[in-house]
Amino acid sequence: MSESETEADNDRTGEHAAKRTGQIESCQRCGREQGLVGKYDINLCRQCFREIAREMGFKKYR
Repeated sequence: MSESETEADNDRTGEHAAKRTGQIESCQRCGREQGLVGKYDINLCRQCFREIAREMGFKKYR
C-alpha cells in the first residue's frame, strides 16, 4: 500500500485528523474514551468532570 493510500484510509477513519490537530482522545483522569468534555480544554470525561467541577471553580446554578 502506498503512502497516499494510507493517508486516505486514515482520513476516512478520523485518526489522521486527531493526531494532526493534537486532539486528546481519552480522559486525562481515568482514561475513558466516551463522553469527553473538551470545552475550555478540560479534556475530562463527563463523570470525572462532575466529580471535580466544584474544585475547578465551576458553580451549579439549578
